[in-house]
Amino acid sequence: MHTAAQKTRELVALAKDGDKPALNRLYTAYAERVRWMVRFRMKRELRSKLESMDLVQNTFVQAFGGLDDFTYRNEGDFVRWLSKIAENEVRGSLRGLHAQKRDIRKETPLGNDGPSTGRAFVGTPELVATTTPSAIMSRRDELAKLENAMDELKPEYREVIVLTKIEGLSYKEVSKKLGKSNEAVRKLLSRAMAELAAAFRGA
Repeated sequence: MHTAAQKTRELVALAKDGDKPALNRLYTAYAERVRWMVRFRMKRELRSKLESMDLVQNTFVQAFGGLDDFTYRNEGDFVRWLSKIAENEVRGSLRGLHAQKRDIRKETPLGNDGPSTGRAFVGTPELVATTTPSAIMSRRDELAKLENAMDELKPEYREVIVLTKIEGLSYKEVSKKLGKSNEAVRKLLSRAMAELAAAFRGA
């Protein structure tokens, strides 16, 4: 029986050869995870201006166009690669907004884009704290409430939650990315989850 990582390895190999069904299956498997990478890195006012699924689609267009330059070692590498492209898409969109001289803080919010088809982020901080990324994204319950709670967190708290609970990075990988020790990352995540639970209760 193939594991998810083995299936991803096979799909990436097929996709590099131009296999369209493999490309579609990769998109289906990872689009929702990328979507929450994007949404939880954006504050509420940005989500009202930037369509997250547009950013997700752009991320995969860039990723699939650059597969020849990607070396698959494990699933974590693939997820981190998608995350890096998604971050670049968000930054590019923000630069576009600033270039248009829009002050999004003074404009009337247009409302968040609703959940897409497929899996979504789970609705309680307790489950965020104790489950794997695939399990986290298995429900839609109280999505707006969770997003509002994430909005209340400091950027470094949002980031460590996204890195560990959405991207599924290990403490060692997060430590390298954030330039902190493993113990510092553990403490940061602990504080972030406590703040998220408090914000969720008050949302």
